[in-house]
Amino acid sequence: MQQLPYDIQPMDAKVNWDAVDWVLLDMDGTILDLSFDNYFWSELVPLRYAEKNGLTLKHAREVLAPKFLAVRHTLPWYCTDYWSEVTGLDMASLKHEIRERIGPVPGAEAFMQAVLASGRKLWLATNAHQDSWRLKLEYTGFGRYFERVICSHDIGFPKEDLRFWELARDAHGFVPERCLFVDDSQPVLSSAQAFGIGHVVGIRKPDSHLPARPIEALPSVETIDRLTPGLRPGVTASSG
Repeated sequence: MQQLPYDIQPMDAKVNWDAVDWVLLDMDGTILDLSFDNYFWSELVPLRYAEKNGLTLKHAREVLAPKFLAVRHTLPWYCTDYWSEVTGLDMASLKHEIRERIGPVPGAEAFMQAVLASGRKLWLATNAHQDSWRLKLEYTGFGRYFERVICSHDIGFPKEDLRFWELARDAHGFVPERCLFVDDSQPVLSSAQAFGIGHVVGIRKPDSHLPARPIEALPSVETIDRLTPGLRPGVTASSG
């Protein structure tokens, strides 16, 4: 069995930065506070759906719950166009309406700056629909940090599907074994690891308003800033 490239402590993983050339980051819950999305789906969407259809909030949630469950971890789940059609609500406009709720995870920007200062490539790998990631990166200013955005809606499969990783590698030319991938979703992390991404780390506290939760059987940290130690300016495994 191949030895994992981590010095795993009881709580937090540590990355062997000498073995990493590419850093691929999830967006929601990894560099951006997942409280925005949790509020959007659990509060705002049911409320506006209830208002539109003359339902109580409780009834609206009961109608929407099976619709959500039916497509969870598939590409439609992440598609604003799909949900606009299903609900009759303009999802992109709703997200823009509450854009002031978009916020970074503490320490995320400093981590990204450290990655770039170290000379490594920094890419975004997201399931978010184009309407969503463009809004969030523009609002936070985080777009300037990413050399590339790998979006599942461009690939045709969500990150939970091995085909996402296969097609992303073919399109963008990264070496899986030399990549660090950070995400807050257990199914996504498991898919990346199964594909062969060499360094996979989970985020235990994606929503600042909720307690941390475990990431089973995978290296993890509470928040992404815990990975910053060890990053040194101008030093990569492929330097020279």
